[in-house]
Amino acid sequence: MTFMDKVYTLRAEVRSDGNTSYFISFTDGQGEFYDLEVSETFYIEFRQMERKSRNLQQSDWRHQEVSELWDETLYERAFRVPKSVEELIFDAEEQELLSKAIAALPKIQRRRFLLYHEYDFNYRQIGEMEHCRPQSIRHSVIRAREKIKAVIEQYRAGQ
Repeated sequence: MTFMDKVYTLRAEVRSDGNTSYFISFTDGQGEFYDLEVSETFYIEFRQMERKSRNLQQSDWRHQEVSELWDETLYERAFRVPKSVEELIFDAEEQELLSKAIAALPKIQRRRFLLYHEYDFNYRQIGEMEHCRPQSIRHSVIRAREKIKAVIEQYRAGQ
């Protein structure tokens, strides 16, 4: 409920004798209307409470976002901007090409390349698994990487 949706009314009436009477009027849950005379202190405190409530609600309103949330504004706010259809297709083609290039490697090179790049083993760990020196593993992985790059460059040159 906002201050604009009050369910009561405060009013002050100046009587003929010059004194002021203060009233609060409201309708209860059963629809019965009440018009109660209240003290000046109560009236003043109630008015101050209304002002504080109104000021707080206006402050809240000022700090709320008032712009419309359209797809464009959500897109601009995205931490990770979604890729376009063309980018998704291009990425899928590159992934397929990379998979084919890796599959075309000799069995040992492919295994070493995948252990190093996909499973994050280092040259020493792979060397221990295959009972050979880490330098041999490093050389094999580098040669595999060069072969894959050559296939990708050849594909790009053909486009």
